[in-house]
Amino acid sequence: MAFDLKIVGGTVVDGTGAGRRRANIGIEAGRIVEIGECSGSAKETLDAEGAIVTPGFVDIHTHYDGQVSWDADLAPSSLHGVTTCIMGSCGVGFAPVRKQDRERLIELMEGVEDIPGTALAEGINWRWETFQEYMQAVDFPHAMDYGLMATHDALRVYVMGERALASEVATEDDVAKMAALVREAVEAGAFGFSTGRTDNHRSKDGSPTPAAEATARELTGIARAIQPLGHGVLQAVSDFDMDISLERFDGEFDVIEEMAKAARGHHVSVSLLQRDNDPTQWRRILERCERSASAGVPIHVQVAARAIGVMLGLEATFHPFMGFPSYKAISHLPLAERVKAMRDPAFKARLLSEQSEPVAGDGSPIPPLADKLLANLDFVSLRLFRLGEYPDYEPKLEDSLYYEGKARGVSALSAVYDALLESDGKELLYFPLYNYIDFDLNNVKTMLHNPLALPGLSDGGAHVGTICDASFPTFMLSHWARDRQDSGLSLERVVQMLAHDTARYVGLTDRGTLEVGKRADLNVIDFEGLRLRRPRLVEDLPAGGKRLLQDAEGYRATLVHGTAITKNGQLTGELPGRLLRAGC
Repeated sequence: MAFDLKIVGGTVVDGTGAGRRRANIGIEAGRIVEIGECSGSAKETLDAEGAIVTPGFVDIHTHYDGQVSWDADLAPSSLHGVTTCIMGSCGVGFAPVRKQDRERLIELMEGVEDIPGTALAEGINWRWETFQEYMQAVDFPHAMDYGLMATHDALRVYVMGERALASEVATEDDVAKMAALVREAVEAGAFGFSTGRTDNHRSKDGSPTPAAEATARELTGIARAIQPLGHGVLQAVSDFDMDISLERFDGEFDVIEEMAKAARGHHVSVSLLQRDNDPTQWRRILERCERSASAGVPIHVQVAARAIGVMLGLEATFHPFMGFPSYKAISHLPLAERVKAMRDPAFKARLLSEQSEPVAGDGSPIPPLADKLLANLDFVSLRLFRLGEYPDYEPKLEDSLYYEGKARGVSALSAVYDALLESDGKELLYFPLYNYIDFDLNNVKTMLHNPLALPGLSDGGAHVGTICDASFPTFMLSHWARDRQDSGLSLERVVQMLAHDTARYVGLTDRGTLEVGKRADLNVIDFEGLRLRRPRLVEDLPAGGKRLLQDAEGYRATLVHGTAITKNGQLTGELPGRLLRAGC
């Protein structure tokens, strides 16, 4: 047999959970046609000697909803072995939309997902009103394949207008209209429906998201609309009324469970995080999900591969001194001039003698959580770490800047101040916000081992100035399958989670495993040499917006439909990816 491409000498980890084996892979017309000797000739040969060959990874939780309309690369996800992504998570999106509501949806995305509104306003072409028109508008060649979900906030604003922005209860007619729109979207190929129910998500002006307090009647009405269909998943993010009684927790989970029951036969997932203000809540969420599963209504949990970590820096969205009066007086200056001023010992002494002022609200994209952190900077410094060229995402307490300050005989804030000025003010510091209360990832390990767990929450395309978690797949492989010796997660199991489990969850059966007849979406990886580089801020968004990107060493190639979209960690410029239409 003659092949378009032959991958030779690699160790195949096929995504089924089966043991690794040495084999060649023959590819023809974007499909795997042989795994084994593959003795036929090939137009091109890719040497995988000393490397593992895995299926391409499927990321089920991204926010490229605006970026997909102008950016074909879909980085940083495409730099981390992802060959298929699903966007439209957490209830925020851009369709359907009337012209007068476009700015409202931009402000929602800016507030909830930290994507610069100026970049969205300049980059989005708005060649749509309906969800179906949105699908058509973004259906052009990209590096990877991508699917869309219908989002609750956009639907609510489209159907209810100002009443949605005031968080009014939806009428029976409102629910019927939203349900019909969701069904039409899923019938047209949407991968499902997402909703957001957390107080941490706010619009740019600090107001709640339109769907935050939607009733069980509204959610079950929407879920029933897709129940008869053969595809479509439901995704929800909720804080489960944190800081409230157990009764309120159960009441909130009941709402999610009622939605899942109404969509019986369709997959449902919720986000799972460990929070400082309720360190054991995640265990209660797992218990309720397991009880629901035992009753025949499984609710999956999306689990982050590591702590959800915020990057702090003078060029980032957030840093510890942005609320101090002395810093605010120079905040408008170019970076070099700010750094010069901050290196003046008199300026430093004056700033460190001040108290932080509020930075959230009044149209600021800074979330209210920032003010809580700024009010307790000694606590922040206990969990603030240097990244280094090759970041350690499981640092020890004694590695924090708090303890660095003690060792140097200076205050914690002085140590943080000095660290931010390194690299000419371009230094980034790491603050593990969720999943790191005990200064280790043991609870994350427990989460990942749960049978209902799915790797998720990478937020690719979102939080562009604060978080760079689209590198989760690389971390899953390097940390859990290699470096963390007590993880209990084999390479075979981690690959299965990243590719097979996520693909099957969203209903994709033509990818996620390396088998004859499947799509040739795959990675060739130097497993022993795989490691993450320090995130970096780049100024490549529309309107001069900045975002964090993170490179990785060890990816020899990533293929989509048999075409290499990356080689040696760099994008090739090839664009074999297209919009996926679920069920079509």
